[in-house]
Amino acid sequence: MSTAELLVLRHAQAGHSFSEEDHARTLTDRGADQARAVGARLLDAGAHPDWIICSDAMRTRQTCTWVGQQLGEKGSTAYHEPRLYLASSRAMLSVINETPETVRSLLVIAHMPGVQELSSELASAGSEEEPVLRMAGSWPTAGLARFRVDKPWAELDGRDARLVEFWD
Repeated sequence: MSTAELLVLRHAQAGHSFSEEDHARTLTDRGADQARAVGARLLDAGAHPDWIICSDAMRTRQTCTWVGQQLGEKGSTAYHEPRLYLASSRAMLSVINETPETVRSLLVIAHMPGVQELSSELASAGSEEEPVLRMAGSWPTAGLARFRVDKPWAELDGRDARLVEFWD
């Protein structure tokens, strides 16, 4: 099996809403800028996801839209997954485990604390030390972990993906 790439992205900055439910919160102007910057950076890095799974919350869907706009034809159609909304790391991993083996680059867009917990659980002993320490310390909005995966998606279960970069 060839090496695959897993990208785990926390949604960009969202506003606080006192009148609407959490699920409907939208990105701020800064959040839209953050998401566009992530998309541009993915494009520059040659990280073109061929499968995108996104929480169905408004802020994650908007993040996905702005990232996708920057990727253009190098991007992929996003699948809005209700199970990723405020999901635990284990729930997120079960969604990732369902990814078709034909997918070579997977982008998951979700929420804290799940993205940080999942990434900490996946990071293998062969991971780059500096990104692991930064990722464990804090995970800002639009933070992204970039992993190399050398086993089938269905078999990922912890300490078996190599963290190579953390964008904060």
